[in-house]
Amino acid sequence: MGSNPDLGAIFRSARHALRLKQEDVARAVGYSRSAISRIEGNRMRVDLDTRLRLAQVLRIPPEQVAGFPLSAAPVIDTVGALPMPDKEDAMRRRNLLGALAAGASAIALPGTAEARPAPVSFDDMLFRLPSTDPAPLRALASQAAAARTAFTAARYSDLGRALPGLLSAAEATRDAAVGRARQQANAILARAYVLACELAAKQHSDTAWVAADRALAAARASGMPIPVGEAARVLAITMRRSGNCSSAVSFLTTETAALDPAEERTAAVRTTLLLTAAYSAAAGGDRATALSLLDEADETVERWPQAPGGLFTVEATKTQAAVYRIGVHTTLGTPDEAVEIARGLNIDLMPTAERRARAWTDTARMWHALGHGQQAFTALRHVEQEAAQEVRRPALRALTSNLLYGPTRVEGLREFAVRTGAAPA
Repeated sequence: MGSNPDLGAIFRSARHALRLKQEDVARAVGYSRSAISRIEGNRMRVDLDTRLRLAQVLRIPPEQVAGFPLSAAPVIDTVGALPMPDKEDAMRRRNLLGALAAGASAIALPGTAEARPAPVSFDDMLFRLPSTDPAPLRALASQAAAARTAFTAARYSDLGRALPGLLSAAEATRDAAVGRARQQANAILARAYVLACELAAKQHSDTAWVAADRALAAARASGMPIPVGEAARVLAITMRRSGNCSSAVSFLTTETAALDPAEERTAAVRTTLLLTAAYSAAAGGDRATALSLLDEADETVERWPQAPGGLFTVEATKTQAAVYRIGVHTTLGTPDEAVEIARGLNIDLMPTAERRARAWTDTARMWHALGHGQQAFTALRHVEQEAAQEVRRPALRALTSNLLYGPTRVEGLREFAVRTGAAPA
């Protein structure tokens, strides 16, 4: 450790990576939000026990925080000066700590919610690819299609096992190819990296940046506008998740402008870029831009309802646009404006389990934001029915924990939380 280590920055960075609010962490450890704020700002002296409890909640290796001296931050306040929680709060805190620890790496296999294989190693996937010979383009395309099927079926464990071999084979094939074959290999490689980015983003891994950057480079080398749009979309999502919402909107609108609005062939990818830009604008608090982009996406869908797309991980339909509108209103803090949209939505029309699960996720968030715990839980049950591995994502476990330890008691929620790794057995 250096002479002036920044303990607060470690906690703050880990909380942001998990997309938790200071209130969430405060509830988990039994302190006030202002106390967490002071800890993150190095304005409170933190003893070893508290550091280890925070590390457990934020999934930080204990050794990363254990060695900090008490004098590492100015002594403006101490954790010991805080009031002790009552017995019920203490019990709930222990439960939540256990839930977060138990769920740190839990991913269920299809149909077996209790199974917890080792988490995907994104470092191995992106930085230590196996050595592979070039493959015939047809075989490589078939391998990519199988990986896409695993993703759309929300079989993320299967996808994590398949991706290193696919990425390695696609890179080897691209490097050995020339002319048109090289362009086609680059398109397959771009889509393989799109899948890697989607998977990393679902697990809140920072390696999503690497995968998205490589996807866009390969897509541009292919010269094909649809893979370029798909790669641009996941890069913008990564930008938004890091807090660069306005940059994501600017990037996506530039990419959208490069596509001819009168060309049916690229209408689907154009729609998905507009929808992603709308959500990014909402995340940045820009209501006017978000709603304008949603309207533009709706116009594109209305004009080309059967547009050929061949999109790899998403879709461009009226139902998908409606789901994005629900997410935008919830993110803007106006979930009440999304209720009628949600009630008129037929999620069964969406063709893949992954998309249906994401639609139910947005619906669950909407009901949670409105304070309707039972409806939120019902939507989460639908997520589980569509895609057992989706409900074990960090964001979904956090939502489940918020419901479980919130003011409303919902029948069956604790059993669901245990089953999905959001609470200890």
